Amino acid sequence: MKIIEGGVTAAKGFKAAGVNCGVKKRQPGEAWDKYFEGKFDLALIVSDRDAAAAGIFTKNVVKAAPVLLDKELLSSGVARAIVANSGNANACAPESMENARRMGAAAAAAIGTEPAKVLVGSTGVIGKRLNIEAIEDGVPVAAKALSEKGSDAAAAAIMTTDTVKKEFAVTFELGGAAVTIGGIAKGSGMIHPNMGTMLCYITTDCAISAPMLKKALLGAADASFHCISVDGDTSTNDSCVVLANGAAGNAPIEHADAAYGVFLDALTAVCVTLAKKMAADGEGANHLVTCAVKGAASRQQASVIAKSVIGSSLVKAAMFGADANWGRVLCAMGYSGESFDPDGVDVAFSSAAGRISVCEGGRGLDFDEELAKKILLEKEIVIEISMSEGGADACAWGCDLSYDYVKINGDYRT
Repeated sequence: MKIIEGGVTAAKGFKAAGVNCGVKKRQPGEAWDKYFEGKFDLALIVSDRDAAAAGIFTKNVVKAAPVLLDKELLSSGVARAIVANSGNANACAPESMENARRMGAAAAAAIGTEPAKVLVGSTGVIGKRLNIEAIEDGVPVAAKALSEKGSDAAAAAIMTTDTVKKEFAVTFELGGAAVTIGGIAKGSGMIHPNMGTMLCYITTDCAISAPMLKKALLGAADASFHCISVDGDTSTNDSCVVLANGAAGNAPIEHADAAYGVFLDALTAVCVTLAKKMAADGEGANHLVTCAVKGAASRQQASVIAKSVIGSSLVKAAMFGADANWGRVLCAMGYSGESFDPDGVDVAFSSAAGRISVCEGGRGLDFDEELAKKILLEKEIVIEISMSEGGADACAWGCDLSYDYVKINGDYRT
């Protein structure tokens, strides 16, 4: 497996574009050149042929219209394109479903396909009517801008409070054919296991049936998007969609055979990388924090405990302050809902600056506080947990909790 450039247009037969159509409003006094600079708000991703399609969505009971529409459309297992906007979630809003359908229909007309084959995504403020007129005017512009190098612009167009674009792609061999998987994602706040305020669009030229594509996506998500947390919130709009158009020419994957295993590994690698990019870009965050658990009784136990530690506001605050407060780690393990022997737990912190053990057998160790602080001041930090329950392991990813998180969310809507 080789990492390559290209995001959602790395795979054969895909083009993408990102444009500004006016969903994101110009602030009073903001110069027009600054307004358009980095303010793309409409993304279009198109396959040159029908593709197998699968998706997973938020578990929030309150679901945005695009989520409900996509769940309906994906029952066919076929799609041709994805159109998505930022700046407005089209959730709990007037005419939300009507506008979601209008958005898909506009994209279908612009690229010459059926509305039933266009998936729709939205992200942004909840409760406000979507400026569908601006989107309908913008979609033809996006269609004309479609390019095999358009992934970067599409990635920019789905950003909200994100500070960086999130793209990744890999290529690998499958039965003698070169197969590529690439994706873009957005997510910075309202991120928690079982999805968060995230949109993720993945494309591949692999030939694979829709049922096997859904199976692979569920497996990949379980090891990636369901293992990140920024703030404990799960959004109304969370969506992850994958299109597979078969352009690579490999023998179609229709069963959970060896070829499926290779595909699943590659898809998981793409999803894990995009998930970590979201965790690292948490609102106001200074650190990417990994919790690595080993010695658990099962992978489920290891995963639940890792997620509990990553989701702890007190652990996050300690990481922000470079405070090696390992007691908060054990506390978060203890309320995870998993049963284990606390006397069999060791904890260490590590980073590019070194590694330091702070707890052994459930008891604190004397350690160098200055070295610990130096380790925790690095951009990427690992909380290492060793248990005495068995041989299973798992990881979860999150970030620290800073003052800026409150500032960003205190006036997000206004």
